[in-house]
Parts: sequence; structure tokens; C-alpha cells
Amino acid sequence: MQVLLDTAYFPPIQYFAALSASAGQCFFLEASENYQKQSYRNRCHFYSASGLQSLSFPVVHGNGTVSLPIKEIRVDYSRPWLQQHKRAIISAYRTSAFFEYYQDELFSILDSRPETLWELNLAIIRFFIDKIGIPVEIRQTSEFTSPSGLCRDGVWSGLPYCSGYDACDLRDVIHPKRPDDILRRLGKEKPYFQVFSLKYGFIPNLSIMDLLFNEGPDSISYII
Repeated sequence: MQVLLDTAYFPPIQYFAALSASAGQCFFLEASENYQKQSYRNRCHFYSASGLQSLSFPVVHGNGTVSLPIKEIRVDYSRPWLQQHKRAIISAYRTSAFFEYYQDELFSILDSRPETLWELNLAIIRFFIDKIGIPVEIRQTSEFTSPSGLCRDGVWSGLPYCSGYDACDLRDVIHPKRPDDILRRLGKEKPYFQVFSLKYGFIPNLSIMDLLFNEGPDSISYII
């Protein structure tokens, strides 16, 4: 079954595991919702020398940001968050096996300063789909449709179902404030190498960059 996902900034690993379950098909990216705070839409989790850390970027507030369509939310570049994020990522992953192979291209996306949150996140999502090699097509929703029940079979059984897109609705399932069981459902709940694991142990459900920088081309075997 296809899945329906929110846009996200450096999305977590389970986000890509879910969309890869539609490999060879497509997944739907919610393009018709209103902006929501305290979500992965403008934040991510990563593994630093101090353990679990998060990054978030500010958006331009005005005219009731939370009531604006997601595609109209503009990124606030008046604050130095971009430089701070790049420094944090470099500090955390410069010793990882594959960071140098992806750094320039990934940072060029950030340095291009996409005007909107939607454009920034979409470029990042496409980057990771391409580098990991997930054979999936992104389709944007044309209108907002609420869940209409629960999925009844397969790995998504019991999770919200959106009949408008005939998809498992993961929009509120993958959320930084709530744990989920996506990786367990897909049989992907397993450790991989992490730079600071000897110090703090394995940390699951981090940003996809943690997987790619540490595993490189082998990331696909973890995701699919």
C-alpha cells in the first residue's frame, strides 16, 4: 500500500523506510495542509559528540502562520541558523565514513536558500531518495483529506487510512513528540554503525543523514 507523509526537514530514518515500502510505486507528500508547529516539518534529530541533539530552523511569522498553507511558509534567513546547522552537522559527522562524499552537494542545497519551507524540504528529501537509491516517485496531494478509517491488513494494519489517496496515513504517526513502530512493522528495527555508539550506545530513529553518512551506499539495504 502507498503511504501519505508530511513534508519534513532531514526526515527520520523511519520516514524513508515507510516511503520505500512503496518502492517501484509512489508515495504521497502532503502539499495541501496548513503549517503545524513542533513537528518534523522544520526540525530533525542527529547524533553529536554530546549524544542526541536536535536542529530546527525558524520560519517567517505573520498573518497567522499556523493557518497558512504549507507551501506558503517562508524560511527565516535573517537569523544565522544556516551556518549553525552546517557547523553542527560537520562537527557530528566529519569522521563518519561517507560524509565527505555527500557534504558539498547537500550543503549546496542549504546554501541555495530556498525561499519556502516546502522547497527546502522537498530538495532535501529528493537528495536522500537519490543518494540512497530508492525507486519511488513523489506525488503531491491536490487537496487536504482527513483520515477515513484504519488500514485493515498488511504491515500498516491498525494505522490511519486515507481513502482519498488510498494510502496509509502517516502524517501524524511519524512525529518528534510521539514514538512510533514503523521500523518494527517493516522488520527494519536493527542497529547500524554510528560514530559515537561506543560512548552512548545505538540511538534509533535519527535523521536519515545519520544513516547515509555512516553507511553510504549500503543504506539501501537497511531501508528496503
